Amino acid sequence: MCGIVGWVDFGRDLRAEGAAVRAMTATMTLRGPDAEGRWLGEHVALGHRRLAVIDLATGDQPMTVERGGETVLAITYSGEVYNYRELRAELAGLGHSFRTTSDTEVVLHAYLEWGADFVDRLNGMYAFGLWDADNDRLLLVRDRMGIKPLYVYTGLPGAVLFASEPKGVFAHPAADPVVDAAGLRELLGFVKTPGHAVYRDLHEVRPGEVITVDRTGLRRRRYWRPGYVEHRDDLDTTIRTVRELLDDIVRRQVIADVPLCTLLSGGLDSSVITALAAAALRDGGADPLRSFAVDFAGQTESFRPDSMRQTPDGPYVHDVAKHVAIDHEDIVLDAATLMDPVARSAVVAGNDLPVGLGDMYTSLYLLFRAVRERSTVALSGEAADEVFGGYRWFHEPSVVAAETFPWLALPVGPGNLAALLRPDLADRLELADYRRDAYRDALAEVDHGDDPDPHNRRMREICYLHLTRFVQILLDRKDRMSMAHGLEVRVPFCDHRLVEYVYNTPWAMKTYDGREKSLLRGAAADVLPASVVARTKSPYPSTQDPRYERALRDGLRLVLDDSPVLPLLDQRRVRPLLDAPFEHDGFGAARSAIEFVLSLDLWLRRTPTRLVG
Repeated sequence: MCGIVGWVDFGRDLRAEGAAVRAMTATMTLRGPDAEGRWLGEHVALGHRRLAVIDLATGDQPMTVERGGETVLAITYSGEVYNYRELRAELAGLGHSFRTTSDTEVVLHAYLEWGADFVDRLNGMYAFGLWDADNDRLLLVRDRMGIKPLYVYTGLPGAVLFASEPKGVFAHPAADPVVDAAGLRELLGFVKTPGHAVYRDLHEVRPGEVITVDRTGLRRRRYWRPGYVEHRDDLDTTIRTVRELLDDIVRRQVIADVPLCTLLSGGLDSSVITALAAAALRDGGADPLRSFAVDFAGQTESFRPDSMRQTPDGPYVHDVAKHVAIDHEDIVLDAATLMDPVARSAVVAGNDLPVGLGDMYTSLYLLFRAVRERSTVALSGEAADEVFGGYRWFHEPSVVAAETFPWLALPVGPGNLAALLRPDLADRLELADYRRDAYRDALAEVDHGDDPDPHNRRMREICYLHLTRFVQILLDRKDRMSMAHGLEVRVPFCDHRLVEYVYNTPWAMKTYDGREKSLLRGAAADVLPASVVARTKSPYPSTQDPRYERALRDGLRLVLDDSPVLPLLDQRRVRPLLDAPFEHDGFGAARSAIEFVLSLDLWLRRTPTRLVG
């Protein structure tokens, strides 16, 4: 995994702009701690920071293809193509020769052979900029599910900048990190509009999208999205197919030339990945799999159930570790560590934006810091809830029927954070209208084919909203917090073959046993301890330590005394949070509201962001 940056300008010679590209590339050092490279052409400049995972010796970048002593292709690439060995063999049979064993070189030759359609052949997580010198054009490509980030900036006349993170773009001396009213709507709306990046003139390359930049301008093309295909398999065949897909996906994703582990929470998702990865490594003659879990000091002993989490993770984690015979380690965090100002500042810096889920970001950041001391690659169970229908709101009729995003229809939800705004600002932002329009736009994308079943059609919409919006929040969090330590996290449940297959499975099959994630449980129950098979969904853990809650209130008092965020807030609504009871079962409870205010404060203090309008 790596960090990439680039600059295209057909009106100037970029071979003299090494300093600007060097500054942009330097912002990606945490993403790529192992090596740095730059390639400058007349109208294109590419930068790269490398995290070496495959082909440690000869995989440096930017990588080029030469013809007659001239560069015809150059690429700055981040990610992994899991089917690169098959593609390499196919391309070799077509006459291509290779000088490395890296997947990056395979991507270059795939483009040479198949042109722009090469993206249809890639299976993996990736984001890259590919310069085609013969045609004077740049291709910006992002994987189908948006696992790896990629941003493009169009605020410079006649030029385009791109980077893995916004900070890479804004290191360019002419790029301006401005957030206007449109950006605030997206930041506070919690709808995760595809392509929107909060900052003015900055856009995400959408998942499954190719952007082409040439002398005629910038063009976008979607090469993949979840679409309708009639599901004809019976239940037994469906369960068997899910298992076959999972076995193949995990066996591909345990390939690495560096130490590999799994992230284990004791829930169904991470336990399945851990069990299958352990089996794949064992079959290949490798050492026992390592796994890591995050826990909080005293959490198991003093755990208090709530509507989101009925049980602590610890006992289930250890059941899996014993059952699968792996080398497991708990990373235990206390309140002081979670409130460490250096860590909390690093979380905001890593995200380039404020975060509203507080310790669920900081604890992930600290977990990944500890994991990186032992491993370079980790497999995660992320996205299983979106693929298989695991969240409790998938199964609540009132939420399913609500005419908005399901996560905003909860009694206590992230939308409530907007209630902290100054009234005139809230009126100007019109967040209710913004969310309504975003919801309608999302539903308009859904392909129902000829499915006549109204409930199945509605659940397809619910799944689509999660696969194209909600999961992006979680994938972005995992990418930013892991890459802040140069740790590559792979997400097997995002393999597009599995996503497509399960997406088109009727809802009745997805819930055939009356529970959440029935298909996943049925497909992998044989490799899991009975305790995990019977466990109900429990989200990523959050500390219940009262010392942490007191520290949050102390932090809010300091913000209310003096902060750049105060002009945005209605203090009559914020001050009562100092005494409000803390719930542990919602996005927008008093605790989460305080977390968001503290994060806003750090964002405005520690980044060059300018708020306008």
